Amino acid sequence: MHSLVFLCARRLVSHRPGARRALDLLPAELYPVLFQAAFLDGRTLALRDLVGTWPFPVLSFQRLLGRHRGRHPFLGEKPSKLCVQAVILAVVAHLRRALEEPCRGVRQCRLRVLDMTGLQDDDTDRGPEGMSLWSGTVALAKACIEVSKHQSECLKRGSKRRKGPSGASAAPQPVGVEVRADLFVNGTSYGVLRDALQTGAAGPLHLKCRDFHAEELSVAGTVSLLESLEPAGVRRVDLRFNNLGLAGLCAVLPHLTRFTDLLSLKLPYSNVDVRRLAAGTDAGLRRLAAQLGRLPRLKELNLGSSRLSGKLRQLLGDLQAPLESLELAFCYLLPGDLAFLSQSLHAPALRKLDLSGHHFAENLLQPFRHLLEETSASLLHLDLMECRLTDARLEALLPALCRCSRLRCLGLFGNPLSTPALKTLLRKTVVLPDLRLVVYPYPVDCYSQEPARPPSASGWLFEDAVDEERFAAVSAELCRMLVSFGRADAVWTASLCRHGALDYFAL
Repeated sequence: MHSLVFLCARRLVSHRPGARRALDLLPAELYPVLFQAAFLDGRTLALRDLVGTWPFPVLSFQRLLGRHRGRHPFLGEKPSKLCVQAVILAVVAHLRRALEEPCRGVRQCRLRVLDMTGLQDDDTDRGPEGMSLWSGTVALAKACIEVSKHQSECLKRGSKRRKGPSGASAAPQPVGVEVRADLFVNGTSYGVLRDALQTGAAGPLHLKCRDFHAEELSVAGTVSLLESLEPAGVRRVDLRFNNLGLAGLCAVLPHLTRFTDLLSLKLPYSNVDVRRLAAGTDAGLRRLAAQLGRLPRLKELNLGSSRLSGKLRQLLGDLQAPLESLELAFCYLLPGDLAFLSQSLHAPALRKLDLSGHHFAENLLQPFRHLLEETSASLLHLDLMECRLTDARLEALLPALCRCSRLRCLGLFGNPLSTPALKTLLRKTVVLPDLRLVVYPYPVDCYSQEPARPPSASGWLFEDAVDEERFAAVSAELCRMLVSFGRADAVWTASLCRHGALDYFAL
């Protein structure tokens, strides 16, 4: 329920001519609630007026709109593209005015930092009105380039009209605005972001990155952008589908040592395969391990879909501090790799562990059970999707799993489990007080026929062969069981949408 102040603010921003005149008379303390009302109702013109006269040095979307585990209390899950663009355009307009002449007769804009971090999530179903991380990055990059060009034009005009004592241009320089944002770039947007980072580094609109995501870029393109980022404040680098290979990773990682605040490194789908007996593989692994060891604050590492069989000790052996999040999905690990993890400094510190895509036959099941026992005191998030977990194998894991007293999220999608096994899992894990989300597979007994395509080696995955009525009955029964155990707060679902929104930094 909204407060009376918010309802009054909503009324004011809905009448734009009156609101524009009233801004000079309103106390600065009302600006945040006016911004909230304008953003919620999509009042783009009111937003431009508010930002153009913003009375504080910082405008933070997270502070104003709230943010918790993928949701904005005021906005739900879909920040409006038009509203975000309105804020960016208002900042551009403010800087253009400041470049030309100081504002007179209206409240001065005191904005120095625009914090847009955490605003967009690319794994959320935004719909046509939402703004993706990619489109937000492009909008900011174009804004930086526009302001830099306008600054150059103003300096050229000013140099013809005004000359200082030494003959240099005496054109007034505006106070700049620093934009903090999470950036997403691919081959389509590479050029505009590169230009924005290079031309805007000393410009009035300065782009500062927190989380950097890049897809399908060359080694040279990746290195160019990493070198253009301001080092301070970069906490995550996520390089996906870049096909870098071992040699490419060894070329890229030295450029990450500039980021002294780096906490997270994600390198999934990097096309590393240690099973290939190529010359220089061992030397490359040693270089890669040494470079990982030069990231002293690293807490999160994702090497998913690389073939690392038997090499985990070598790769992680140089790390200076324990990891708290380790994602090794589809990495073809061997029992010795899991044994190393169990004995390493990482095991008692792990909060998130992803071992999806591994075949938990007996030779891997026992070392994994030992690893689970070693991580039980800290583990919050466990992914075991598509691991060929049968009813018997899950039953063998249950004692160790139930020792994970802090577990919040469990991913089991894609495993060939039956309805009775899921019921047993629920009854056994209901004692875990923090377990709020379980992503379970379609039970094998809910398939009306053999899947139209053969099941993957990892288990039954195909929704098109599921008997919807039978599955709905199973889902309803699981919900009733949760209620009967007093755990109606927990979510058991076969949907991967909720699962994708979880974030190590939000844990």
